Amino acid sequence: MGEGDYSLRVQIRQAKPILALVLMQFGYAGLNIIAKYALDAGMNNYTFIVYRHAIAAAAMAPFAIVLERKKWPGMSFSIFGKIILMGLLEPVIDQNLYYLGMQNTTATFTSAMSNVIPAFTFLLALVLRLEKVNPRSLHSQAKVAGTMVTVGGAMLMTLVNGPALHLPWTKGRRYHQSSTNQQQHTIRGALMITAGCISWACFMNLQANTVKSYPAHLSLTTLICLMGALEGALVTFAIERGNVSIWILRKGPTLCVVLYGGIVSSAIAYYIQGVVMKEKGPVFASAFNPLSMIIIAVLSSFIFAEEIYLGRILGAVVIIIGLYLVLWGKRKDEPERVQMMPIDQQMARMNGNAETLNGDSVKKVTPIECV
Repeated sequence: MGEGDYSLRVQIRQAKPILALVLMQFGYAGLNIIAKYALDAGMNNYTFIVYRHAIAAAAMAPFAIVLERKKWPGMSFSIFGKIILMGLLEPVIDQNLYYLGMQNTTATFTSAMSNVIPAFTFLLALVLRLEKVNPRSLHSQAKVAGTMVTVGGAMLMTLVNGPALHLPWTKGRRYHQSSTNQQQHTIRGALMITAGCISWACFMNLQANTVKSYPAHLSLTTLICLMGALEGALVTFAIERGNVSIWILRKGPTLCVVLYGGIVSSAIAYYIQGVVMKEKGPVFASAFNPLSMIIIAVLSSFIFAEEIYLGRILGAVVIIIGLYLVLWGKRKDEPERVQMMPIDQQMARMNGNAETLNGDSVKKVTPIECV
């Protein structure tokens, strides 16, 4: 194989996880837009989350059975406990707080606040030793500084509005929210979203840890969604006792949101995230959140005639600077790990029949584990 072919294969391999995560953020952005519309129209966030993950589990199960049945790892008590916890952390705690926060703010604000997820993910990864920091290393310093800048940007977005930017396409238009949302409670919504982000960061680190011992990604995604649906149903029954009408799925926005959220933003997104995190780690996977915010801000100003404030734009810029300091620091970690690998193993990684070091042993990576 020539040097040109080798270089092309390296570039393609490096581009795959980036492209996958970019597409995932487009999927999240689309869900935020239609979910905000449906929530303001009266959709119940608790039943939405239950139906969303039930559909995600049903959509992924056939693929898991057909493609991974012969390589299912043993289900230990430890792995089963992690799956139960993951189903609680993200589908139940994070998403309920996220959508409750969205009802108190806007789709753009909710997405922007979610950009603190990489910072929380990084801090938890440090505690769990999934991420390493050398105080004397420039790229390690960039990761720490980026984490602090990201949190500062989130606080700026929450506490500072500034003048509204009157965009040409919003003039003469006004998005009429439901009566429960006419007075937005930004601080309360921000606290809910922040708590949800912490739960999501815990989920990402736990998922990154679990895929090492349970590498059947389709099956793991199915089990997480199934547990999320069951645990979400228990929470819904406890909170909405006697309210049977919330379980009725009506045609229109509600049905579209449930189907889209289940298939795109749960089933496909969890799978992509798990595959990428096994190779790149949880911090890399979480660093693409700002893209979703930018997409939502633009679409919301067109669809909902949402006002964009200068303070929130400045906060978003600070968040993005912080996030890409983290991403730059992570990027500088990659060459060191690759250089430590034997040359034949590096070549194998480029050929799609990759091998990765697991302590002193070598572990095969099957094609389905590659993005």
